[in-house]
Amino acid sequence: MKIEEVLKERILVLDGAMGTMLQRYKFTEEDFRGERFKDWPSPLQGNNDLLSITQPEAIATVHAKYFAAGADIVETNTFSGTTIAMEDYGMQDLVYELNYESAKIAKRVAEEFTAKEPQKPRFVAGSIGPTNKTASMSPDVNDPGFRAISFDELRVAYKQQVEALLDGGADLLLVETIFDTLNAKAALFAIEEVKEERNIEVPIMVSGTITDASGRTLSGQTAEAFLISISHLPILSVGFNCALGAKQLTPHLEVISSKSEFFTSAHPNAGLPNAFGEYDETPEEMASQIKEYLDKNLVNIVGGCCGTTPEHISAIAKLAAGYAPRPLFVNR
Repeated sequence: MKIEEVLKERILVLDGAMGTMLQRYKFTEEDFRGERFKDWPSPLQGNNDLLSITQPEAIATVHAKYFAAGADIVETNTFSGTTIAMEDYGMQDLVYELNYESAKIAKRVAEEFTAKEPQKPRFVAGSIGPTNKTASMSPDVNDPGFRAISFDELRVAYKQQVEALLDGGADLLLVETIFDTLNAKAALFAIEEVKEERNIEVPIMVSGTITDASGRTLSGQTAEAFLISISHLPILSVGFNCALGAKQLTPHLEVISSKSEFFTSAHPNAGLPNAFGEYDETPEEMASQIKEYLDKNLVNIVGGCCGTTPEHISAIAKLAAGYAPRPLFVNR
């Protein structure tokens, strides 16, 4: 079944945090390196995308746990899978392989679960993160006009990632955690290029991030401005993830849900981080807040970001099963 058809029937559940789950393994520098990269010249610990090559079974296990918890969609382990982000590790030449292998792992697990439950098809979303550079703002306060990266450099990097994700078997693409809409537009432009070159259609999810109580993205857009600036593209869904907990995200979801002609998504953090940067919100607490999304008919796709686990996703999935999906309409 096509994901567009399933979305008309029920609310779909996205997975939770990959990083949170990988932290449980307490992988050492040697674990990240594996045999293949044992002599790599720079430190590799923290390069989670690399684990798709050096610890593929751990990645497969995380995907399986989320599917078993009730997720319909898992994200590939490719949040930093661009030449731009991989420059930190000197691994730009590995970008195609990292994305391809990550998609392949997720697809294999998805097919296993779909085979067991054909009435509940599982999907793989190719995760496309924002990179660690911004096209809209200067990183140098003394030189406001300076840019660390250009639109074209972003487009080329994203195109390479998109091709590898599709080759590896991703069913859809998720441009996520968008703090700079210009970066996202480069990713979306690259996706359109690949679609045209390959003569294919690919569902695209777009998910921004509201960075603080001001209700704006880091590059200064309100929720409505963000929606308008990407609405010319043929996307599947638009929504928000990260930075905020479910409760804080509600008013911003209300804005885009009431004005969007697309499906709406949300995968918030498990609350706000504590003094140690950890997330304390329990699955029950998070689900009780997400219930407001469902009661208000705000979402079509719901899941979790930082701090969320299969337990959080299980609580959300059980709750979402009792609600009808948000109808596609525009209420201006």
